[in-house]
Formats: sequence, C-alpha cells, structure tokens
Amino acid sequence: MANVQGTYLNRPLELFSGSKGPLTASRHRRTAMLYGMLCLLAVLPILLGKSPAWQAAGLGLFMPGSGFLAVGGWWMVLFPVTVFIFWISVIAWFWAGMVVAPLTVWLGTAVLAGLLAGDAVWVPAYYLAPAAAAATFFYGQYRNAKRHAKDAEHFKLRQTFYADSLAEVNQRAAVEPIAGERELTPDQLKAARFILDLALQPVGEYKGYTIIDQFQPAALRYQINHLGFALGMLQGHYAPSFQGYLRQAGRNVVDTYLVKRVWDYWVLESMWGHFNFSNFDPARKDNIMLTGWYGMHVGSYMLNSGDRYYAEPGALTFKLNERTAYTHDFHSVVQSVVDNFKRSDFCLYPCEPNWVYPICNMYGMNALVVHDALYKTKHAEQALPEWMHMLETEFIDPKGSIVGLRSYWTGIEMPFYTGEAGFAFFANVFSPDFARRLWAIGRKELAFCLAPDKDGNTRLTLPKELLSFIDTIDAGNYRPGMLFAYAAVLICAREFGDTELAEAALRSMEQDCGPEMENGGALRYTKGSTLANLWAAEGTLMGTGDFRNSFVKGPPESVFKGPFLNAASYPEVLVAKAFSRGDDLDLVLYAGVTDGPQSIGIERLVPGAGYEIRGSNERSFQADDKGCATLSVDLRGRTPLHILPRA
Repeated sequence: MANVQGTYLNRPLELFSGSKGPLTASRHRRTAMLYGMLCLLAVLPILLGKSPAWQAAGLGLFMPGSGFLAVGGWWMVLFPVTVFIFWISVIAWFWAGMVVAPLTVWLGTAVLAGLLAGDAVWVPAYYLAPAAAAATFFYGQYRNAKRHAKDAEHFKLRQTFYADSLAEVNQRAAVEPIAGERELTPDQLKAARFILDLALQPVGEYKGYTIIDQFQPAALRYQINHLGFALGMLQGHYAPSFQGYLRQAGRNVVDTYLVKRVWDYWVLESMWGHFNFSNFDPARKDNIMLTGWYGMHVGSYMLNSGDRYYAEPGALTFKLNERTAYTHDFHSVVQSVVDNFKRSDFCLYPCEPNWVYPICNMYGMNALVVHDALYKTKHAEQALPEWMHMLETEFIDPKGSIVGLRSYWTGIEMPFYTGEAGFAFFANVFSPDFARRLWAIGRKELAFCLAPDKDGNTRLTLPKELLSFIDTIDAGNYRPGMLFAYAAVLICAREFGDTELAEAALRSMEQDCGPEMENGGALRYTKGSTLANLWAAEGTLMGTGDFRNSFVKGPPESVFKGPFLNAASYPEVLVAKAFSRGDDLDLVLYAGVTDGPQSIGIERLVPGAGYEIRGSNERSFQADDKGCATLSVDLRGRTPLHILPRA
C-alpha cells in the first residue's frame, strides 16, 4: 500500500477544490435529455389535439402534480400537495432505495389528473405548468450558485491555515503506541464493559441496541459493525493473548450480523430499487453498506484474534428461509467489493440502489485493505488509484469536502452529512496521506471552537452558527443530541494524536451527555444512541493510529505463538492486558465484581515445563502434558501477573 499512498504525498490543497466531474456532467446531460423528451411527450397531446384527459395527463409530465392545473377549480390545490408528497418520496428513495416511490408519485398523479379532467382544459394551465417547472429549475440553479459561492469563500479560508495544520498533523500522528507496552485504564475498562455486555449476549438477542428502522444509520447492522470494530481494537491493542470471552464476543457479533432481521432489508430494496424479485443475495450487486462494512468487521476480527474460521467456505451464510440461503465467506464478501468497484462507472458504487455514499465506499476500500493484510493479496493496491481519481474528480465539492451522496443514474447531488472532523479516521486505513489532509482541515475548524468550562478546563463548544441541523442530530436514533458529534471528534483526535482536542471532546461528553454506570460498571451515555455510545467507547479505547492498525497491522506474530489466557469468567475477571512476546505472558487483571480469588486458565505453554509468576501473586507452577494450567489468582485492584518459564 505504501507505494500507492505515496502518490498522494505533498500534493497541493488546490487539487481538493472540486467541481463537476466529467462523468457527473455526462449524467447531468443525459438526465436533461431525458427530461427534454418528457417535456416533448407533455405537449404532444396538445399538438395532436387529443382529448382534455390526455392533455391534462400530458401537462402532469412537466413536474409532479402540474396536471392538476389543467383540471382547474379546487383540484389545483393538489398541485402543491403533490410537490410536497414528491419530496417525501425522494427522501424515501435515498432513505431506503425506494426507486418506485418518486416514479409512482409523478406518473401516478399525471394519470390521476387525466382521469379527473372535464370537458375542457383550464386554459392558463398551458402556460402555468411549464412555467412552474422552469421556475423550479431556475430556483434550484440559484440555490446552487449561492452555495458554490459560499463554498469558494470557505475554501479560501481553509487555504490560510491548511499548510501549518498539516505540518502539525504529520508530526503528532507519527508517534504511535508500542505493542505490548500499554494496558486499559480503569476508565477504559468501563467503556470495554459496555462493549462486552452488548457482545456477549446470545446470538440474535439485541438488549441494549437501538431499534428503529433497518435502512439508515439507526439500523442494527451499523451498531453491530462498530461493536466489531471496537472489539478488534480491544483485542489487537490491549489483549491479543486473550481468547476466552473476548474471542466469544467477537464470534457472537459476527454471527449476529447473519441473523435475517439484520440483513433482510435488502429483500425490499432489491424489489423496489432494482426491480429484482428473485435473487436477494445481499453480497452480489451494490449494497456496499453490507459488503464494505461487514468485510471490514469480519477482517478486523480475524486479523486481531488469529481466528481464520470465517474464511472457510460457507462460514458467512445469509439464510433467508428454509429453502433459500446465500452462501458466502470472508473471501467472497471482499470479492463482491472488488467486482462492484470494477463494474461501477464511478468506481465508487451504491449502498441503496442508485445512491453512492463516498463514506460507505471508504469502508469498502478498508475491507480490501484488511484482506490484503491477512492474505497478502493486492486488492487495495490495484483498486486505489482509480478509486482515488474518481473520488477527487466526481465527489469533491468547491470547498474541498467530500460530497455526501450522489445519484448513480442522474448524477444529482443530495445534501447528506460528511465532515472532515468525523470521517478522516476511516480514510487513515487505506491512505494516511489523504486522511491527514482531511484531518488538517477538520481539526483546525474545530479548534476554533475550544473554550474553557466553568472550572477553566478546555472543552469542545460548537457554536450554533457553525452547526447545521444535521450536526445536532444523533445519527443512531435521529434525535437531537451531541454525543455522536463529540465522539466523532474524539475518535479522529485520538487517531491523529491530537491529545488536547481529544480531552476537550471527552470532557464535553462527560458534561453534556449524561454518563451513567450500568450492570455494575459499564459506562453508557444516556443522552445518546447505542451507535453513538459505541463510537464513544471506540474513542475512549484508542491511541494514535489505533483504528488504522487494527485493520492494517494487527498484533505481532509472537502473540499467536506464545502462551495465552483462555479461561476467565466475565464480568468477574476484567482483562486490562494480555500480551505474549513468545515464551512469556504479561497480564493485568482487575476484579469486575468483588475482590478475591478467581480461577483463570492458561494455554499454549510448553507441555510439562515449569513456570513462575511475578507480580501480585508470585509463585511457581507446572504446565500439564497438553501445555495448559489452571491458576487461582487473588484479584485486588490492579493485579499484574507476568508468567515466565522457570529459570
């Protein structure tokens, strides 16, 4: 990956000020031509002298509901009503890939207008219908021009601070934690317990999850995937030499994703989005919100745990019913991402039918990266140049930010949140250079909002004039709340070594978001969704480069060869550290319920060999003929145990 990423090093910021790309422009021209043909059809009944019914239906093709103008009288009230309903149908289109919704509203109201038409067309309608369509078009152009002008000014401001900010980012992000030299703090253990409580419940149970819909960010799949990302970092950076309940948690979360209620949204989206009524395979066409995210999740589990089960044929099987199942594994899920990148004209490809979300496509690229790390393939290296080219030419706006989403078929851009300060850490997996550019912008714009709290400590204060409506909405439950925004800043700040900003974001979470202990010690913020809480937990666990390294690097090989902790009860035994350098095992344990003796099991020792324990429970023991040992340890506060071969 280094040689690919290096092509983006030290490129000027000006390249990130986007305009309409050639493919987007081509889609716009095609859309304009199709609309021109629709307008021709609209006037054809009039030119041919057809009946008032045909003329009213034709006028309804100029724009949704305009045919009601031809009916006249009180029926004209249906015109603005239809425009409103059409806008709702467009939201349904990008919310759940419901292509049929806007088509049904537009064409259906044209037909209805024809059915309602009397003996004559209201004469002003011949002029008002096309005039209303033209006014709508020009108003949209005016709004776009104002937005582009505002973006251009924003871009000029960014140029004033970008170079200095990038230099600071490069300096801070270069210092990463050393493997095996850290452990979970008591505060981090509280976040870890929130993660584990969710993950260790039986497969198919969702206690503690936010359950609203299965189409947008509140869907179960997004919570499950970020739960998996958090577990990957917990295992890879703090306890790679612990299997036991940590491995069970990872398996539970991967398997929970395969439950039908998590992925069967694709059955509906296939029908009303692709007009496909027979093959509902969720890892075939489009649906990067499954293949990209889940590929990342499964790959992270495999890389950090050493468990390769999910690469076996059929290990990831999506069972629709007793007769139909879609058989996959980690390789086939990742191959789906590769194939869709190649198939798509934009290279980036849709989540819901038609809608391309560049951020979701980052997950897809990261799925390729983690597969490459595991199996020495070159998927990301081969895909990234074209992917980055298309991102920069087709999905960057005039202020230099990534476009939220674009219609694959029409090229039309829809407003959707995508901020440098919230998503740079995803880009850090596949291109640290590009990620640092994003963060160099995001951190500086956020730094303008640091302010002292009542005790004089720095916190993150986001002024209302800098926030849009979407910035104040928790994406995990669609309610007002700041936890998601604070947690996104926390994760990025941790990932790029911005300690002051991270602490400010964490302090804001503590002060504004209602921290509360659940189940005897799990930290949850009551003023936030489960997804926002998972982001908060990830940020609490992270150090510099941790998100990237949990997909690119994983633990050192020594942890997969040396002794490991296996048997331990949860929540009685909390593992703050488990790391092997090849022949030893370095543990830090805490009592999760009450202080006192607890039983733990060690495996992969040298059969029959003698070992000694250094730390709070110093003594000697001997491994059995299978290389296993069961030990009783007295847990009181922080309990370090260093297990070494007896000299």
